[in-house]
Amino acid sequence: MKYLSITIAFIIAFTQGIFAQGKRFTPSGTIEFEKTVNMYALIQKMIDKDNESFYAPLFDQYKKQKPQFKKLKSTLTFGKGQTLFTPTEDEDNDNTFGSPMVSQNNTTYTDLTTGMSVTQKKVYENLFLVKDTVRRIKWKITDERRDIAGYPCRRANALVMDSIYVVAFYTDEIPTSGGPESFTGLPGMILGLAMPHENITWFATKVTDQPIPANNIKPPVKGKPMDNKKLKETILGAMADWGNYGKSALKALML
Repeated sequence: MKYLSITIAFIIAFTQGIFAQGKRFTPSGTIEFEKTVNMYALIQKMIDKDNESFYAPLFDQYKKQKPQFKKLKSTLTFGKGQTLFTPTEDEDNDNTFGSPMVSQNNTTYTDLTTGMSVTQKKVYENLFLVKDTVRRIKWKITDERRDIAGYPCRRANALVMDSIYVVAFYTDEIPTSGGPESFTGLPGMILGLAMPHENITWFATKVTDQPIPANNIKPPVKGKPMDNKKLKETILGAMADWGNYGKSALKALML
């Protein structure tokens, strides 16, 4: 029995070694993301009894001319504990209902080794440069799994900004703890992200494993300098009389 136990232990260790050798790791490269916005659901939430006489006909016309889902592109460059999320310019550039949730407002640099981030944030006609610590997110990792862009991913859930429910899928085969926009904090790269109640998702469509020169991942430099607290105060001051739309816009602009 002693020899049998040793033999079984050896076989298990050998098998695990084979699987470990077959597991790939991507230390640096670029990820192409696609952001999908359910425009019909988003617009429907904007319509209430006070504005329906104006918005309802506009929404009917929109549905005749535009698809339900708006697609937006972005890239995430990563390597040596740094990430740079860069939106691709929207060719359609249509935001008929003016919701900041539709636009991609942020170019975000994150230094995961120091825990600092720099975000160039466009708020309507203004450009801000927000320097602050990386957002701390209390993730709850689950057993649900799925493949995204050829990588096995595991699901995690969280609540950000006190009210936004977030679902993320991360892979430990890309050991950088980054993700789209300002989402970080999982034991691997986030390749899928959803905010179900906001009707928005980000999913990786392609991962390119390649060396990235250190000077290719640089923080943005243009914009009025401030931190997140000052940014929130600035936006609240400008939108003091915007009612429910102002609350929704604040949530989108602070992501």
